[in-house]
Amino acid sequence: MPAIVLIGAQWGDEGKGKATDLLGSRLDYVVKFNGGNNAGHTVVIGNEKYALHLLPSGILTPGVTPVIANGVVVDIEVLFEELDALIARGLDVSRLKVSANAHVITSYHRTLDKVTERFLGKRQIGTTGRGIGPAYADKINRVGIRMQDLFDENILRQKVEGALDQKNHLLVKVYNRRAIAVDEIVNELLSYAERLRPMVADTALLLHEAIERGDTVLFEGGQATMLDVDHGTYPFVTSSNATSGGAVTGSGIAPNSIDRVIAVIKAYTTRVGAGPFPTELFDQWGEFLSDKGHEFGTTTGRRRRTGWYDAPIARYTARINGVTDFVLTKLDVLTGIESIPVCVAYDVDGVRHDEVPVSQSDFHHAMPIYEEFPGWSEDISGARTFDDLPKNAQDYVLALEAMSGSRISAIGVGPERDAIIVRHDLID
Repeated sequence: MPAIVLIGAQWGDEGKGKATDLLGSRLDYVVKFNGGNNAGHTVVIGNEKYALHLLPSGILTPGVTPVIANGVVVDIEVLFEELDALIARGLDVSRLKVSANAHVITSYHRTLDKVTERFLGKRQIGTTGRGIGPAYADKINRVGIRMQDLFDENILRQKVEGALDQKNHLLVKVYNRRAIAVDEIVNELLSYAERLRPMVADTALLLHEAIERGDTVLFEGGQATMLDVDHGTYPFVTSSNATSGGAVTGSGIAPNSIDRVIAVIKAYTTRVGAGPFPTELFDQWGEFLSDKGHEFGTTTGRRRRTGWYDAPIARYTARINGVTDFVLTKLDVLTGIESIPVCVAYDVDGVRHDEVPVSQSDFHHAMPIYEEFPGWSEDISGARTFDDLPKNAQDYVLALEAMSGSRISAIGVGPERDAIIVRHDLID
């Protein structure tokens, strides 16, 4: 059975939870391998809606073992809040495993995130302020706190002292904030230790053994390709690798374990926060997509910026990630548009670019070159096969497939759990 990587193909919010739910009971493990609680996904099961931020979406599927792997930064307070909310709704969360090597987001990370963003003024990146960037910075600077450190008070105290030594100078002398006491952080983290202990494990070994056994393991990326710290629209990116390669370093599995890479992509484009966005709309169609698509961030509540489908970004995603299958979501949102533009290339200072420009300046100045496709007015929310779609909707999907670099294997036609058309099996 396969190891599958599931990633976002645009700037996030593509509907990865729905794709995970589509695989459902065929999965044995669902692994979150990057990010923290700075992104979210909404999963609808029957009349119940679940908004998840830190937990893998597999936490909702009976029999699946959800794993928070080493590439994730964990706000333990948020972890317990999410677990308790699910327990209160009658869900079993006892299978959750958390990597002993996952780094911890502390209160000083959240403080630094917020004050640093304000300090940037007009150069703000649009961070969620949840401490993700500072936690990853500490990881790279080798002054981070890992889950395993919470079980050794002496080690924990030494690491907190080392981390705060420099940060308190920064907080007091640059940002005019109070210094943070070592005891305050140590006591807070130690208070989580006993509840965490049964969850914390060598998840790299756990996943290796699962794959060797023939279990089906899904590696679920947070954020999306265009927010990847190396391959996204830097510096308007997240602080981790949200691409398929991040599943390897972020979980400890071998690269040749991966059988399939599924990329989730909307039938149009959205992003939250600052940064370049060539197809962004500022007219009535931008409002139309935002309102009809309910485009508000699961984590931030911020209204998402909206734009038409961007084929160069899809091709870039297919190439960077080795995409084997696209899952196209929210096709139903386009119903009622007489003529649908699709960005097929960019114009940068009079020069046509069929691929995403490598230069940040060029991408900032990229103007979309559109091709128009006939729309449809029929309600497609009840379609369950490709042939159920109106011909213009079929033609739109086939055109996107031809220009996007990989096959479109599933199509979302509504928010309900079963509102999806499967063209190709995503596991076999």
